[in-house]
Amino acid sequence: MKTIKEAVSFPKPTIIPINGIELEIFESGKEHRGNPIVMCHGFPEHAFSWRYQIPALVKAGYHVIVPNQRGYGNSSRPTEVSAYDIIHLTNDLVALLEYYRYKKATFVGHDWGANVVWHLALLHPERVNKVINLALPYQDRGDKPWLEVMEAFLGEDFYFVHFNNQPGVSDAVLEKHTANFFHNLFRKNVPLLPPEPGMLMMNLAKAENPLGEPIMSEDDLSVFIESFKKSGFTGSINWYRNLDRNWHLLADVKPKIEHSTLMVYGDKDVIPKSQTLTDFAPNLDVVSLDCGHHIQQELPEETNEVILTWLVNQ
Repeated sequence: MKTIKEAVSFPKPTIIPINGIELEIFESGKEHRGNPIVMCHGFPEHAFSWRYQIPALVKAGYHVIVPNQRGYGNSSRPTEVSAYDIIHLTNDLVALLEYYRYKKATFVGHDWGANVVWHLALLHPERVNKVINLALPYQDRGDKPWLEVMEAFLGEDFYFVHFNNQPGVSDAVLEKHTANFFHNLFRKNVPLLPPEPGMLMMNLAKAENPLGEPIMSEDDLSVFIESFKKSGFTGSINWYRNLDRNWHLLADVKPKIEHSTLMVYGDKDVIPKSQTLTDFAPNLDVVSLDCGHHIQQELPEETNEVILTWLVNQ
């Protein structure tokens, strides 16, 4: 299998100490120091998921910084579940700016990375220049903890709930079937809801006849597979296990950001589009692309055009 460097033209990793841990960073465009953009991946992914955006942003004049966030790749994987709460995750990004001696940056997030970027803009607004998020709109806090609500409406087998209530179970299944899981996960043109969506992650790990067309080549897919074979899944799943803890931590945070914001949806994504996002982010632009959840990997050129056009017009 090819290494990251062999699979595409991708920056070499650097391990940096921040916020009491170490993060694996992929950096490009140092010659554009002073114009930083930080890109935050989702679950279960890797900094490599931004491989198509990095060269386009560097060419446009950005210093691009892409971390493997805690729990992923060769970054630290603390054993305490609470070490993956939203305070730690957003503080990692603030510490990343401190390491590079930047007061603020434009932040781009996809999936769980988008959730972290939304809350970074709430908790540390002075460190954020602009916000670009893909797939996941801001999730309203509501009156009850998130996992409690999900269990009531979606059942105990819904994977968010199962991750929390059955610690170690999904982790072990995904680690046993890592290659099969990623072959089944990164596909396009699949039904919006797979069979038995409650057990989605474990079903994907065990499925023998995956639906849809592959999103990426075997060489690119091997980067994800080899990374998770080494790291396991517990660190990344621990992000889910902090959802209710995050709900309590955010109790006194005003849910509004004033930054210029771009939200990019995939029309075929199972995650619904928000009908109230402008209440949270009044300076909002919205773009929808004809793809599924893995927007920047399924339609890389279109994604680059959307992001770069928006940045030019800000």
